[in-house]
Amino acid sequence: MPQQLLDCSADLTFALELADLADSISLPRFRSADLHVEAKPDRSFVTDADQAVERALRERIETQHPADSFFGEESGRSEKGRRRWLVDPIDGTSNFLRGVPNWSTLIALEIDGQPTVGVVSAPAFRARWWAETGGGAWGQEIGEDPRRLRVSEVQDLEHASLSFQSIEQWDLAGYLQPLIALTRSVWQDRAYGDMWSYMLLVEGLVDIVAEFDLDPYDLAAFVPIVREAGGRFTDIQGAESIWNGSCLATNGTLHEAVVSKLHEA
Repeated sequence: MPQQLLDCSADLTFALELADLADSISLPRFRSADLHVEAKPDRSFVTDADQAVERALRERIETQHPADSFFGEESGRSEKGRRRWLVDPIDGTSNFLRGVPNWSTLIALEIDGQPTVGVVSAPAFRARWWAETGGGAWGQEIGEDPRRLRVSEVQDLEHASLSFQSIEQWDLAGYLQPLIALTRSVWQDRAYGDMWSYMLLVEGLVDIVAEFDLDPYDLAAFVPIVREAGGRFTDIQGAESIWNGSCLATNGTLHEAVVSKLHEA
């Protein structure tokens, strides 16, 4: 086993084991002919794979860490103590049900309100990314050794690459005009979407990621990975919280410039 994995804390080791469990359930259901899909009250979708992954992960967490809290997209939350696991069983369900490989399981551990462990597992991409506070950020493709991750060194908006998820998100949030202004300030704008935007950021291939209409389990796993890769992670206003429904992740150098651009009078 690579030294980077041998040096993992017990919490990160457990999170990686949870990711293995999630992959063993989700990947066989990807592009399956009998995938069951339902519409939820918020008009988003849930599949039998989402439900099965979250159920399995919640049961494993409650068995091995009974004193820890849990917050998942499909089964809600339990409140027990200062440690909380946040799980999005399939981030990118709309991609999953259409057979698009841009989806993942997001697993995070929050201690005293701070995300300290994050794992993003994307089995259809044969890839995984992870980090814990103080331990660096790492990525790995199946069959390869882990790689240390580092954000870009781009210093000016005019040279930056932006991923903003979707125009509809920004329009509904009342930020359509600020988005247009930001896109006119950067070198390139795309909507890579879901976890892929954030992982391109920590790989140093994108410089700015921003989106709206988010829950804490959508974001918690990204926070340690972005920060340990040298980036910054806040909400759109610049507050360091995953509970405000929006996010801005950057290479750090560009962060204040993006916040200013989005809130120009």
